[in-house]
Amino acid sequence: MADIDKKSDILVGVDFGGTKILSGVFTPKLELVGTVKISTKAHRSVDAVIDRIARCVRDAIDECDLNLKQLKAVGVGAPGAVDSGEGVVINGPNIGWENVPLKKELEKRLEVPVFVDNDCNACTIGVHEVELGGQARDLVGVFLGTGIGAGLIFNGKMYSGYNRTAGEIGHMIIRAEGKSDKDNPAETFEELASRTAIFRRIKQAVKDGKKTLLTETLGEELDNLRSGDLRKAIRKGDKLVEGIVEQAAVYAGIGLANVINLLNPEVIVVGGGLIEALENTMFDLIEKNARKFALPGVAKGIKIIPSKLGDKAGIYGAGVIASRGIKSA
Repeated sequence: MADIDKKSDILVGVDFGGTKILSGVFTPKLELVGTVKISTKAHRSVDAVIDRIARCVRDAIDECDLNLKQLKAVGVGAPGAVDSGEGVVINGPNIGWENVPLKKELEKRLEVPVFVDNDCNACTIGVHEVELGGQARDLVGVFLGTGIGAGLIFNGKMYSGYNRTAGEIGHMIIRAEGKSDKDNPAETFEELASRTAIFRRIKQAVKDGKKTLLTETLGEELDNLRSGDLRKAIRKGDKLVEGIVEQAAVYAGIGLANVINLLNPEVIVVGGGLIEALENTMFDLIEKNARKFALPGVAKGIKIIPSKLGDKAGIYGAGVIASRGIKSA
């Protein structure tokens, strides 16, 4: 990580999700100085969560032995549908937010300009600018974590859509048996391939009497289950966990096949906390099924790659958003 003196300007990029808040301190040249991560505690009130975001920003600056007065702007990637122009979280289903003026509220608390975009847009910007050096002309970033979202870059620029909410790929229908109703519901990408979906299936399997090594360390209720626990269980030969994770990877591949058929991008980058923890189990299956279910010939030459930025893609992208925001202000 870069060094910076106590008189230089700094930017902070925040990756705010359903389970964690990660803040990164950057130089104006987007060199990472340091990070701090805290839990989101999304069940708390909106004000309480926004207080935690502000706290994470301050803690990151303090951890780097820097001063809040050096802070010039903050970029935030927030979950759900976000109006990036107004900085409003229109709908965040994984955190229970609706029409929350996050930009306005954080600016009150931090007294600096704040720029807000969807978290997957931020991750995609981070991958495009930092990992790929801005070289890919058309790129789709798909991120698997608590939920599933995507960021879209066409002709080298972020595509936000008419209402600035494009990229909600997690709500695309992947499986529908009969009509969608309470007895026979359609299932979305997110309901089939996210970390939440995997956890739900494992817990249901345990209730149904199936065996997993996870219960030996976490108990029958599987409280505090994490992605890393899945990786450890698979390494120890846990066939139940491996089978459920592989099933999610197949569904993720089907989701990417739809992306290929619809958008035909030059590059698809797959990232998020789930991939960071389980790339060895999931990625090859995701790519194989993406190519299998895409229309014949249309996936030729398209690169499907895992992100190497891992957990830091979001903060890098949010840092870029902050930098662009103050330059255009």
